[in-house]
Amino acid sequence: MKQKNSFIFIAVLAAVLFSFSSNAWAAPKKIIFTTVSLPNVSYTKVLYTVVKPELEKLSGGTLSLEIFDSSKLFSQDDELPAVIKGNATMCYTDATWLADYMPSMKMMAAGYLFSDRAHMDKVLNGALGKKMFADVAKKVGVRPLGAYYIGARHIAMRSTKTITKPEDLKGVKLRTPNSSAWLSLGKALGANPVPIAFSELYTALQTGTVDGLENPLGGIDEGSFFEVIKTISLNGHMIGAVWPAINEKFWQGLTQAQQTAVVKAFEKGMIANEKLAVADEKALLKKYQDKYGIKIVKPDVNAFKKRVRAYYLSDKSITQDWDMDLYKQIIGMSK
Repeated sequence: MKQKNSFIFIAVLAAVLFSFSSNAWAAPKKIIFTTVSLPNVSYTKVLYTVVKPELEKLSGGTLSLEIFDSSKLFSQDDELPAVIKGNATMCYTDATWLADYMPSMKMMAAGYLFSDRAHMDKVLNGALGKKMFADVAKKVGVRPLGAYYIGARHIAMRSTKTITKPEDLKGVKLRTPNSSAWLSLGKALGANPVPIAFSELYTALQTGTVDGLENPLGGIDEGSFFEVIKTISLNGHMIGAVWPAINEKFWQGLTQAQQTAVVKAFEKGMIANEKLAVADEKALLKKYQDKYGIKIVKPDVNAFKKRVRAYYLSDKSITQDWDMDLYKQIIGMSK
């Protein structure tokens, strides 16, 4: 009997040791992060310096993060569809891109929805944002994990034409990304929007295919557009943010501990990114003005705000998918 019990004990111990050994030596689950952003921008930097090491540490080595920046895997138009299909695990996205799959997101891409960075953070990185992102996961198949501030978006021109009010944009060919929400924003500002991929924008400005662009200051630096623009109008029509989003099927395949590790790693990245982005904005304005002689214009922001909001609210084809109660709630949260 003793011999039989000893055999059973040894068998159980061997099974436990084998299980532990298998888990210890199992290859980590790969998270493939695709982004069009270049290595020198804040939200790409933190993927390498903060998110990756933190994620791999917190997950106990069961997850690894592989980053492909500078459109090495997918273009700007293709990266979100790739993550939805599972051809990549994660990408940066935002409401303007998600709106093509979830029309109610168009409201979140509206110009002057957020008054400043603190307002955006309060909404998107708070309880309301979590609820919205869970809804995106259900309807689109990707789950945003938060919002990374990338700077207010402004208008820049290839000529010396100064933009101080909406009327100054009449007839201006303004580059926007290729989505319905971006095109609506271009029209709301008073311009003629021209959809062009980020990777093609430098040449488009050089050749006059477009007259100007609307981007955060960091985006101007990322694309070296300071070489081909002459003015920047600080109208701040959108508080720019990118949302790190993960394929929902992949997310549901993670353990609770792994999900927590992912969330905490990207939250730490968000804090680090904001510090970098704010510092970058100040340094970039000085660089553009002092080194490249770019004229910095302070326009009538209230005139832009009034026109943009009126444009949206007067066009039922734009607001038909909006949750107007939510819109009022968000506007009210700026106080």
